[in-house]
Amino acid sequence: MCINQLFVFHPVQIDFWYPDSALHIVNQMEVDFHVSGDQTKNVESLMEQNGMHYEILFQNLQEDIENQLVDKSSTGKHSYTKYNDWRKISAWTARIEKRNPALVSRIHIGNTFENRPMYLLKVGKQSDAKKAIFIDCGIHAREWISPAFCQWFLKKATRTYGKDTNMTYILDNMNFYILPLVNIDGYIWSWTQDRFWRKSRSNTSDSACAGVDLNRNFDVAWGTVDASKNPCQEIYCGTSPESEPETKAVTTFIRNHLSSIKAYLTIHSYSQMLLFPYGYTYEKTPNHDELNELAKGAAQAIASLYGKHYNYGPSAATIYPSSGCSDDWAYKLGIKYSFTFELRDKGRYGFLLPESQIKPTCEEITLAVKFIASYILSHTS
Repeated sequence: MCINQLFVFHPVQIDFWYPDSALHIVNQMEVDFHVSGDQTKNVESLMEQNGMHYEILFQNLQEDIENQLVDKSSTGKHSYTKYNDWRKISAWTARIEKRNPALVSRIHIGNTFENRPMYLLKVGKQSDAKKAIFIDCGIHAREWISPAFCQWFLKKATRTYGKDTNMTYILDNMNFYILPLVNIDGYIWSWTQDRFWRKSRSNTSDSACAGVDLNRNFDVAWGTVDASKNPCQEIYCGTSPESEPETKAVTTFIRNHLSSIKAYLTIHSYSQMLLFPYGYTYEKTPNHDELNELAKGAAQAIASLYGKHYNYGPSAATIYPSSGCSDDWAYKLGIKYSFTFELRDKGRYGFLLPESQIKPTCEEITLAVKFIASYILSHTS
């Protein structure tokens, strides 16, 4: 649904899709949200009474969810053009290492709150390359296209090495550290209980509400902007910076490999944007112009394939202010090329992006990642 002015829904429970909280809603803004079926008539009536334009994008959301889960039985094979559950992704991480021993190695970097192993895949020809790019996917559980991209990129890297000149040069001279799924517990919950679950599944507060927004849990302006100290809120930032084991696993690995990591890329959805620091302030970074030009080039690389337009710019000004986010944390740590990708689409399907769009989405984003990698190789020491 879309609305173009702000009012308060007192009796209605709303799940905001875009923006991620009511804090960012302003007059004349288009907003995506979903409500339960028994509240639909009430919401429609409220909007009509207030003279608001709206559009119902999903007539039967549950039916669309179930359609997306068709043929997702545990016996099915892993597929790069379908959404895979965690069991398939985990098995795939072991398999892709076994099939590409000279190019891929699997590293256990920690465990989730529910004690599931977090596997990172290092891809590159040199074991001790002086340059590397860290990519993570699936910080937010409901953004299924994100881990689908990490899997696709690994496939592209391993299958085109030695065939594609650009990819071969990149992998001969740098490593990628790829974390296919950060929020494993939340992702499983989104498959089994609540398709639109966003947070992790930790429960360390006195509240009955579970989960932390992992992308508000990093130690940079923590808990200051677009973050909540209420465990029941979607943007709950945790009890302290890096309070979550998933966050800690990421930050510890990056700190331990900081000398080689030149770029940090975190993959999200949706809205088709390429964002860079800062998110917690409207101030520009010292290398703002360089980041802007690099984002522009990456956006042009994306558009060159299927014509999809990606807006680009600093997070606070381009999408909305936020704090405790991973890209700002990486930048503050000294990784000067730090980007957040918001993948397809712009709201028609939102978090329910059809599987038919996995391949084209991943293809166009792969071009952007290769563009950034080539830049890193030629512009960093």
